[in-house]
Order: sequence, then C-alpha cells, then structure tokens
Amino acid sequence: MISLTTGQLDAWLAQLLWPFIRVGSCFMVAPAFGAIFVPPRIRIVLAGAITLIIAPLVPSPSAIAPFSPAGIVVTIQQVIIGIAIGFSLQVLFDAVTLGGQLLANSMGLSFAFNTDPLHGVETPVMGTLYSMLVMLTFLSLDGHLKLIELLVDGFRTLPIGTSGLGQEGIWSVVSWGSQLFSGALSVALPGVTALLIVNVAFGVMSRAAPQLNLFAVGFPISLVFGLLIVLAGLPSMQTTFIGLLTQAFDLLRRLTSVGV
Repeated sequence: MISLTTGQLDAWLAQLLWPFIRVGSCFMVAPAFGAIFVPPRIRIVLAGAITLIIAPLVPSPSAIAPFSPAGIVVTIQQVIIGIAIGFSLQVLFDAVTLGGQLLANSMGLSFAFNTDPLHGVETPVMGTLYSMLVMLTFLSLDGHLKLIELLVDGFRTLPIGTSGLGQEGIWSVVSWGSQLFSGALSVALPGVTALLIVNVAFGVMSRAAPQLNLFAVGFPISLVFGLLIVLAGLPSMQTTFIGLLTQAFDLLRRLTSVGV
C-alpha cells in the first residue's frame, strides 16, 4: 500500500507552484504574452506547460511548506521576480509608443487616435504604428523565445527562496524605468528635429509673404513631410529599438544572476 506524508505532498506542490507563479507573473505583463488580445487562459495554459517541462530541473527550497509564513514570503518573491522581468521589457515597447506619439504631435496628427491592439487603449496612430512594428521586430528576432530561455535559466542562477531580487535588484528595475523617457526621445528626436526645421521654414515664409494662408497650406505640407520623415526614419527607429532590447536582456541577466 502506497502511503504519502504531508511533507511529500508539500514538496511536490512546491515543485510546481513556485515556478508556475514566477512564469505566470512574467507572462501577465511581458510584451507579446501580456498583450490585450492574448486571453488570460492562454497565458495560464502556456505558463503551466512551461512549468511542467522545467519543474524536474528546478531546485526547490527544502523544509519550506507552500502555505507556511515562509512559503508566503517565497510566493511574494516569485511574483516580484516575474513582474520585474516582464516590466523591464514592456518599458521598451511603451517607450517606442510614446516616441510615436511625440512624432504624431509634431506632424499634426495629435487628434488622429486609433485603438492600440497591444494595450487595448486609444493612442495616436503613429504610436500604434510604431508599437506594431517593434512587436513584429521582437518576434522576428525570437525575443519571445529568449524571454522563455531567460526565465528557465533564472531558476538556476536565481533559485527559489526568500531572498528574491534584493534591494539592489529592485532599485535596478526602478532605475530602468527612466528608459521610458530616454528611449522615447531617442526614437522621436530625429523626426521631431526635421519637422522643427520645416516649421521654421514656414515661419520664414509667413514673414516674407504675410498674405499666405499657412493654416491651409502648412498643415498638408507638414503632414506630407512628416510621413516622408517617418518612412526614412524606420530603419533608425528599428536600430534604436534593437539596441534598447539588447540592454534590457543584459539587465535581466544581471537581475537573475544574483544567486550565482
């Protein structure tokens, strides 16, 4: 007759529960996985499938029951780690979207809103365009697979325990939030600068020919120049995003290497 003890059941539960919480927390906020068009059930099923695959390889903390006070601390730490990983990548996508919004305001498209399929909110059309382009770039570079690989390796370099990221790791994630503004400026600055030159030219024209109706002529010309600038600046925007993505993965490797 097979007999199971409470300790064995707790060990089996811990072997599955804590990896599932870390992976699931990451998928809830990570780009691509956390998009509004991905149903929560799909994220849960995907997190559960990955957990079943990696569970035998994950070293779980011994002598910690999942529902004990120490087990609750471990659970909170896994949620923090998963959210930190997903948030660090999501910041880049929000930075590119914000850069597109800044460029749309300079082009005169600040009132042209469209529903962003990634976030489910209305954003200027340029922000939606940039958001979709960087998402396709992320997927074409196998960024989603690299994220899963980083999560799996993180259980070895940052094992499950009560320590978690620590103060230094959390502060690194908070500091990384500044990329939302610096990244948006890097994306939008070339186009905004070019449009500024166009607007200065219109200002000179208005002084030279005051009878010229700039509201009737300037807006279409600004829009056409803006679209040409966006078309010419797409390779630069993509290069900027790839550079930011490389920095983000380097940050995540340092975060998940605390336990090494």
